[in-house]
Amino acid sequence: MGFHRRMHALHEARMRGFGFPPFPPGPPFPHGHGGRGRGGRGRGRRPNVRAAVLALLTERPMHGYEMIQEIDSRTGGAWRPSPGSIYPTLQLLEDEGVIAATEEGGGRKRFTLTEQGRPEATEAAQTPPWAEVAEATVTNWHDVREAGTQAMHALRQVMMTGTDDQRERAAQVLDETRRKLYAILAETE
Repeated sequence: MGFHRRMHALHEARMRGFGFPPFPPGPPFPHGHGGRGRGGRGRGRRPNVRAAVLALLTERPMHGYEMIQEIDSRTGGAWRPSPGSIYPTLQLLEDEGVIAATEEGGGRKRFTLTEQGRPEATEAAQTPPWAEVAEATVTNWHDVREAGTQAMHALRQVMMTGTDDQRERAAQVLDETRRKLYAILAETE
């Protein structure tokens, strides 16, 4: 199993704990992979980094790292484009004359739209890629959470009204379920 796959598995294991954190964590686009889809349910097309950058720049000039943080924040952590996808995109857009960079202290660049880039950026801002990612993540997370809630209700019924044998079998089902969930994380694509 490669490094990135192991990191993705660790991330998934940490984020999909049974405690249901406040933000839907099931990232369809793992951190550091520039938005590549993951296997299984929710596999989708790669988010459009170009459109995301342009849509953000309709709001205000930004540094590349600010863009990464904004996309991460707007998707509740579901999509955090890597520097390896943001910075080459910024360079390409600058080469095309769609954006312009101004040097600031420490070698940082602040990017702004040019007049040539404004029409494409305005169109991108109409349906920004992060909105689609966030919506899909919320929907998928809701499904998983609902399934977990229903399973907990069934377990509560067995524990309250079941016989000792039924409670023992329920504990075995939970143990098997836990093993199967970890096996999913261990799968290779």
